[in-house]
Amino acid sequence: MVAAEFGGGGGGWRAMKSFALHVILGRWFMVFASLLIMSVSGSTYIFAVYSNDIKSSLGYDQTSLNLISFFKDTGGNLGIISGLINEISPPWVVLLVGAILNLFGYLMIWLSVTGHTAKPHLWQMCLYIFIGANSQSFANTGALVTCVMTFPESRGSVIGLLKGLVGLSGAIMTQLYHALYGDNSKALILLIAWVPAAVSFVFLRTVRIIKTARQSNELKVFYNFLYISLGLAGFLMTLIIIQNKLRFNRIEYAGSACVVVILLFLPLVIVMKVESKLWRRKEHLINDPVQVKVVAEKPQVLEQPVLPPIEAQSSERKPDSCFSNIFRPPDRGEDYTILQALFSIDMLILFIATTCGVGGTLTAIDNLGQIGKSLGYPARSISTFVSLVSIWNYLGRALTGFASEFFLVKYKFPRPLLLTFVLLFSCVGHLLIAFPVPYSLYFASVIIGFCFGAQWPLIFAIISEVFGLKYYSTLYNFGAFASPVGNYILNVRVAGSLYDKEALKQMEALGVKREDGKELICTGAHCYRMVFIIITAAALFGFLVSILLVLRTTKFYKGDIYKKFRKESEAAASEMASKGNDIVPMREREGGASFVASTNASSFSTTTNTNTNTNHH
Repeated sequence: MVAAEFGGGGGGWRAMKSFALHVILGRWFMVFASLLIMSVSGSTYIFAVYSNDIKSSLGYDQTSLNLISFFKDTGGNLGIISGLINEISPPWVVLLVGAILNLFGYLMIWLSVTGHTAKPHLWQMCLYIFIGANSQSFANTGALVTCVMTFPESRGSVIGLLKGLVGLSGAIMTQLYHALYGDNSKALILLIAWVPAAVSFVFLRTVRIIKTARQSNELKVFYNFLYISLGLAGFLMTLIIIQNKLRFNRIEYAGSACVVVILLFLPLVIVMKVESKLWRRKEHLINDPVQVKVVAEKPQVLEQPVLPPIEAQSSERKPDSCFSNIFRPPDRGEDYTILQALFSIDMLILFIATTCGVGGTLTAIDNLGQIGKSLGYPARSISTFVSLVSIWNYLGRALTGFASEFFLVKYKFPRPLLLTFVLLFSCVGHLLIAFPVPYSLYFASVIIGFCFGAQWPLIFAIISEVFGLKYYSTLYNFGAFASPVGNYILNVRVAGSLYDKEALKQMEALGVKREDGKELICTGAHCYRMVFIIITAAALFGFLVSILLVLRTTKFYKGDIYKKFRKESEAAASEMASKGNDIVPMREREGGASFVASTNASSFSTTTNTNTNTNHH
């Protein structure tokens, strides 16, 4: 279809090569690469599928398994290191480190569970899963933070879409694993060792910051990506329902996996369509110097004065001191330093609310396998719960990201208020586990999956809006660290201990003596009742705390929080158009590293950042 637009002969092939290079170097192909990276980066969310293999193969009790789960979640959310690396190096370095960590960590777990190595100590398993899961924070930082920097005025949609695919990745990886390895759940560990590493490696140099004036159809393109991802989620939901009723063979699993892969690559069609329009417009301008002349002179007749060039702003700005102004932060929305943000009351409130909300929902997700087993659900149903959580996790992230952006722009509806509603709604899912009725775990899986996913785009968008984008790589990962803190308190200290206590009481009542090295098993509704009563109370406390953040930020969200980004975009577009050149050298706001901007008549510019610093807007 695209080839038909080019002439024949050598010139046609040169044009096709030029167009292919234009697509690969464009920012929409960068978004596509980020979508693929994120769609296989959620291996931490399918821990419940293979956790029983770890427990039975290595003879762990529930407390030990929950400790491993804690290190998994700590690794997946302890992204301070990846954030700091991203501050001083290009995104491809972050993605490469993440790919290596992923391959090593999960490969060692697979070797241990399958008996290819000597039985590891508990601390070694905790270390392996920490390393493997920590790769997720590198993928998030390298791909998601880069996209937010590139699309600052569509950050809610960007975060919702990319984080949504991370949530959906559990169901995606499950389908791939069935197609490749059948029902061998131990082989799933091998799959999540090599697939994310391979995808990140393929797109290492594709993901980078691309500065440009905002395009008028930017949000429409993201909605097209959303529609495709919703189709993927709907297809996976249908598959899960059918697979729960019927038993698939390897060929049927392979067929469904092929459809999943096709849907994953379908956004590439949108990318080709958008970049084709931009390329044709650019080629038309190159061949029509008269039109270029008109565009170059257009900024001279603007009634508003042209804003100062970006490079002039960087020379006037003074460097911040690390410690002198910790307790004198700027206004909300301006660029906080790392220490100013960490010591602010807003960050403390958000951290506590996240600890209670995400910690509780993550505890439920990590224990779904054990909860289903204790309530007498069959093994196939437990796999269904995990897939339901994955899909509704995606829907929570994607819909909340886009919806919060829509309500914020149109009605000035503050994101923290939406976060409080999500925290309150999660209590319903926790109570369905604490007081189960027939099939209640299916509904609980849906509610908990949705609420867990819905919190993330809200939290990350709030951090970027309140504290600025200058040090977003680090602050983004600090916000994520609230998840393992809450998981340790509610999962390891509460859920693991109370489960083992109930199991021991049950064994004593039956007159069974526990054997060393044998797992503790508890059956019945009472096994997790007190656990989820406590988790419900924690979620209610997080709800009350988050109301404080709503009250503190209401005035800020009533203003125009994207105003400065529009000014910067207009300044860049005006400067490039006034130069009348196709390539205009510019400088970043700070650090003085140069980058190149390509422009055309519509002031659509593609600027590839050659600096290694990602701190800037």
